[in-house]
Amino acid sequence: MSKNTFEGSMKRLEEIVEQLDSGKLSLDESLKIFEEGIELSNACSEKLKQAEKRIKTLLKKEDGNFQLELVSF
Repeated sequence: MSKNTFEGSMKRLEEIVEQLDSGKLSLDESLKIFEEGIELSNACSEKLKQAEKRIKTLLKKEDGNFQLELVSF
């Protein structure tokens, strides 16, 4: 699964957490994958913001107001 997808990024983040928790990495290796994790976290956050914006646009009523609805994926 590609890291360019939300799911791929989340899977890689899980792997990074496991590696960091293992305590088997050197300081340099830990810093390197921590930085990767921060970048992936930021990318996931941005994808979630974009998804929320799309959902709000789709739920906008004809009068311009939003109708709040529970949306599940």
